[in-house]
Amino acid sequence: METIVSAIMSDLLSRALSMVIRRYKRSTEEEAEHKLQRLGRVLLRIAAMVEEAEGRHITNQAMLRQLEMLRQGMYEGHYMLDTVKCRGQEGDGENTMLNTESLNKLEKMLDGLETLMGDTVEFAVFLEGYPRIPRQPYSTHLILDKVMFGRQTEKETIINFLLRRGVAAGDEGPKVLPIVGAAWVGKTTLIEHVCLDERVREHFSSIVFFTEDDLGAKSMACLRDIGVIKHQDLTATSYGRSLAVIELAGDMDEETWRRLYSSAARSMAHGSKIIVTSRSEKIAALGTTQQALRLRYLPRDAYWYFFRTLAFGSANPEDQPKLASLAMEIAVLLNGTLGANIIASLMRANLNARFWSRLLQCLRDYTSRHVLMFGEHPEGLMQKGKPVYACRMTQQSQNSILVGTTYQKCSTQSDASMLTVQDIITGCVTDQAKFTAVLWRSRIPPYYTYLVNCESQKAGCSTVGKKRPRQARF
Repeated sequence: METIVSAIMSDLLSRALSMVIRRYKRSTEEEAEHKLQRLGRVLLRIAAMVEEAEGRHITNQAMLRQLEMLRQGMYEGHYMLDTVKCRGQEGDGENTMLNTESLNKLEKMLDGLETLMGDTVEFAVFLEGYPRIPRQPYSTHLILDKVMFGRQTEKETIINFLLRRGVAAGDEGPKVLPIVGAAWVGKTTLIEHVCLDERVREHFSSIVFFTEDDLGAKSMACLRDIGVIKHQDLTATSYGRSLAVIELAGDMDEETWRRLYSSAARSMAHGSKIIVTSRSEKIAALGTTQQALRLRYLPRDAYWYFFRTLAFGSANPEDQPKLASLAMEIAVLLNGTLGANIIASLMRANLNARFWSRLLQCLRDYTSRHVLMFGEHPEGLMQKGKPVYACRMTQQSQNSILVGTTYQKCSTQSDASMLTVQDIITGCVTDQAKFTAVLWRSRIPPYYTYLVNCESQKAGCSTVGKKRPRQARF
């Protein structure tokens, strides 16, 4: 009898505990779902505010900082929202982030974003006072494909430096702003957009670009005859002010800089400015008025927002959770690099889970192969000017494709028929042992085409890491 009673009590206790657990789980899931819906709604409001602000010509520095806070909040919010949904997708539809810590993070994110939106009442009012920037009503992915993404703050920082009035004439030479950043981080693109700004063009009568190959000139006056003129308006009310942009890959020796700057102080009109860009931290010492501007790759949250928008195009990621989950894994493998444009365009042209899954596996193999063989991510090898093996979704040949020297050039009609890196990834082959392929055609100023020298290599033959080809400036 005691055994029967004990069994009944054990069964009742087990059922009671199961009921409590089910109710707790249901309550937690409902709470999480409610918070995710709130997060989605507040992100829509922030996105609307950001889009409206980006369509205005804002000049006030405080408003620009507030706009940057809105952007950053939007990126972080979307990253958290998509992370939760994608992990739920990986768990066969069951949300895998329903623990107390995750709920607290969601709540903290919501509180921060809702407070941020509450602080933008005056921002929205002041926004009406700024003129609209005329542009066509493109879809979001087309806008991101045709504008510089994630550098608005840096752009305004540079413009603020360029437009700042100096001291009395004759007191000092031209002010110098160094800009430091790794290859492919976007230094050239950023400067190009700055120099296209009407405020900058109205402020300077001439804008001239130079490279390190031009620095053999004995004076700034001689150098001016060698450089590429980006803007010239002798009738402007700029009193002869000029802007010189010197683009370097590495360092500039002290003697060359002293000679050029001394010449610039004598020949350039009062109020003229100099910008020097390089990958080397040593050029930071050339600055005259402030710290060097350092460009870094996009942070994780901003990179994901950029990548998913380009990958999905006009499609809504929320309508295709499986694809969104695959896209997030691919974005992680790309490691925040230029590959966003290359891979996203390939994904947008093949919007189906089977293709994206094959591409994900290809990128996994591509990354692990280089990490195992050379102890480094392939993007890290390319940053150091070392060749890498191409990522290929199909292996129609026993040969491997080695991707080596990268360089840039102005786009021409002849580039249109060339083999692209996307072709190589999807399995296209060529009979040539050595050939040039298009890495990427930029759709924003300066509209460069980026090319890579490739070599078809027999299996078992490896030269990766043995040579160090010259990397293009970017």
